[in-house]
Amino acid sequence: MPSDQADSQNNLKSDSIHIDWTSMTVNILLPVAGVVVALLIGAVLLLFLKVDPIKAYAAMFGGAFGSWQGAVQSLVKSTSLLLVGLGICIAFRANVINIGGEGQIIAGAIMSTWFTLAFRSLPGYVVIPGALILGFVAGAFWGLIPGLLKARLNVNEILSTIMMNSIALQLLNLMLRGPLTDPAGVAAGTYLAQSERIPDNLWLPRLIPQTLLNAGLIVAVVLAVLVYVFLWRTTIGYRIRAVGLNPNASRFSGINVPLYQALSLTLAGGFSGVAGVVEVIGVQHRLLEGISGGYGFTGIVAALFGGLHPLGLIPASFLFGGLLVGGDKMQRAVQVPSALTGAILGLVVLFVSGAALYSRRWAARRRINEIKAREGKA
Repeated sequence: MPSDQADSQNNLKSDSIHIDWTSMTVNILLPVAGVVVALLIGAVLLLFLKVDPIKAYAAMFGGAFGSWQGAVQSLVKSTSLLLVGLGICIAFRANVINIGGEGQIIAGAIMSTWFTLAFRSLPGYVVIPGALILGFVAGAFWGLIPGLLKARLNVNEILSTIMMNSIALQLLNLMLRGPLTDPAGVAAGTYLAQSERIPDNLWLPRLIPQTLLNAGLIVAVVLAVLVYVFLWRTTIGYRIRAVGLNPNASRFSGINVPLYQALSLTLAGGFSGVAGVVEVIGVQHRLLEGISGGYGFTGIVAALFGGLHPLGLIPASFLFGGLLVGGDKMQRAVQVPSALTGAILGLVVLFVSGAALYSRRWAARRRINEIKAREGKA
């Protein structure tokens, strides 16, 4: 009996250090192939507009990564993508889909704007952490509602999170034309849809002077490491991943599947809420229309491209941040409509998402074949 226990322990150790290089290669190459195919189709669209695709893509990638200014701006964009993507990683690991990043960003942005303006007399080392925490709470609340609907009434989370986006957008419009409107704009008669400017001492510290790159990037990277530890080194993280891999088996083993699905949506909302805080006190320095910047949707693609892994999401966010910056550069350089750059990014979203879906199905078939092979040997 002791020898059997020793053998089983050795097997567990060997399994824990085993790296499936085949799966890792597929998970990396398929999203890359999706991006390449999307860019090739985009090249055809550029040819229809009589634009040289090589010149256009050179402007795109040169604008994003060809200079230190472009690289810095790409890092600024990647910060919010990374924060949103971390929540997506948690949600997808629990087999729930969070499409509500846009609304959760807005919720965090509204809360942080109110807090910083209401307590502007306090020092920055008090207000800035408070804004980040309250932004997380606001975004988490916006994700909790679809989570509870999913857990209690089995409401499809895709529909509920999209509807929460619309509610958040209307709430933003209400706040910008009411309680949070800029008093200076009202006095001048302009009535711009924006809040009062955040005081300078309450901004996130700049990492590089005279740029928008701020300490939010450090916060995002630290949170990525913490999310990795949470998902792979804690009991709660293990249960979230177990629910995502097989809900029925998890339920049979005593795991409360609805609870962990609701928790994952709540955490996803919290990280998107932090992205809203970073946009307000780190980049825009006021609440504006369009504060979410489409990060709620692009963050999904970045997460899929990163293999739904918090550490893989770091370079993936930088890549897609660069695509956002490069798209604007391409539009100005070769005079193409903004709709075309949006279409190219949409193609990237489509093919990367499709590649991720195919990768998961391939992995599932591979596991089934391995199980059948073991049963045949037995």
